Amino acid sequence: MTAIDGSFGLPAPAARAPSARAGVVGVGLVLAVALGLAVFNAAGWKLTLLYAVGLLLGLVLFHSRFGFTSAWRQLVTVGQGSALRAHMLMLAVACALYAVILGFGAGLSGRPEGLVMPAGVGVILGAFLFGVGMQVGGSCASGTLFAVGSGQTAILYTLGGFILGSIASAFAANWITVLQNLGPTVSFADTPLGYPGALLISLVIIAGVVLASRWVQRRRSPPPVQPPPSAWGIARVLRGSWPLWAGAIALAVLNAVTLFVSGGPWGITSAFSLWGAKILGWLGIDISGAPYWQVAKNAKSLHASVLADKTSVMDFGIMIGALIAAALAGAFVLHRRVPPRMALGAVLGGILMGFGARMAGGCNIGAYFSGIASFSLHGWLWGIMAIGGTYAGIALRPLFGLTNPKPTDSVC
Repeated sequence: MTAIDGSFGLPAPAARAPSARAGVVGVGLVLAVALGLAVFNAAGWKLTLLYAVGLLLGLVLFHSRFGFTSAWRQLVTVGQGSALRAHMLMLAVACALYAVILGFGAGLSGRPEGLVMPAGVGVILGAFLFGVGMQVGGSCASGTLFAVGSGQTAILYTLGGFILGSIASAFAANWITVLQNLGPTVSFADTPLGYPGALLISLVIIAGVVLASRWVQRRRSPPPVQPPPSAWGIARVLRGSWPLWAGAIALAVLNAVTLFVSGGPWGITSAFSLWGAKILGWLGIDISGAPYWQVAKNAKSLHASVLADKTSVMDFGIMIGALIAAALAGAFVLHRRVPPRMALGAVLGGILMGFGARMAGGCNIGAYFSGIASFSLHGWLWGIMAIGGTYAGIALRPLFGLTNPKPTDSVC
């Protein structure tokens, strides 16, 4: 994670970034253009624009090292709350932008709709499983994509587990729906003040989280956060690292652009269900009879091209964008050897996240980030339960050869 002080100040000094990997940059640019043309031919300009947003998301996620898994782990293990406060900045900006877009009903795909779901048992159980899986698997949903793109091949095990868990959830879709509906659907916009009132409520909660994180940090005196190697001057824009506050604002803006263009918020994990079903189909295994694929919208996606699926296209963009960003920063290195215990943990963590995301109606992006930005209570419940799962996941990490931050360590 990029080092920032508690007030989102300037980053601490970092080592100079190594030379850019020009060959890898070239490969990434060719992939980016080729896939962009394929998306345009398959689905038109609007999905191509969303693919471009995905590329930018990959760049931002890599350059800012904007994480969710590490942010909660830092808070729980050593009381370092700077990354969590970056989350709150991101959420505050996203809420403000969503309030304008949803309030005016402005968008390129008709009237946009936020993600409002029941704050039910499905969110409680699913987000807890996701929190455990994040720590054991070593990454969250967005982190998995940008880590794979930046050459961290160990995370391929996590992605594989994500897909396996998503496949399994398709067969449990009926009872997952029952669990999701065991709770109230609460939108902060359903008040006499509408979206301005929803924004005010959200900002009050965000301020409370910021104050609480500062209180925890003062009590526990965590170690400083060390930034990764970085270029300086104008080169820093493309050769990172960026301060977390810059990543937070950029992610909020890009999520709002996604809402404006597509009519719905940014999400990630529904694509993993589609990829799993497509892969099995190519292997001659038909799972279209699973309850999840009996839903008309899902069935339509299953029988269409992957390049016509919004979430898939944006996910591909994130991975390619991260590849280009990592190569520009000289940080693209394929990790060929993965210890068996770590590989097992990555797969199991991915399975928990894949299944948990479907139970909770989304991941750290679709449910937590986009849910809170949409003024849905379930987004805040997701975050609380994911932190609860973080405690359990941290206790399990040593079983898979993973370490946890200590009070005497510098936090990256």
